[in-house]
Amino acid sequence: MALTDIPARPPLLFRLPVLRTIFTDIQREPDSIFYLIVGVLSLLIIATVNWGLAVLSMAALAMVPVMFVLLILITRG
Repeated sequence: MALTDIPARPPLLFRLPVLRTIFTDIQREPDSIFYLIVGVLSLLIIATVNWGLAVLSMAALAMVPVMFVLLILITRG
């Protein structure tokens, strides 16, 4: 076995067990991303009912970097 025969490491998202199953399902069937969105929103609603406004503020705080990246991507064209 030569050094060039070493397989490349998969990306980080595919090395984490939970995320691997989610992303392989999305690759096989792209419509399954809608199930993921519905599941995440359902968890957010259930957590808000249980713990109140603190969950919504933490979720909004977690989305700040995502929105910054989206705004930068929009402005770059």
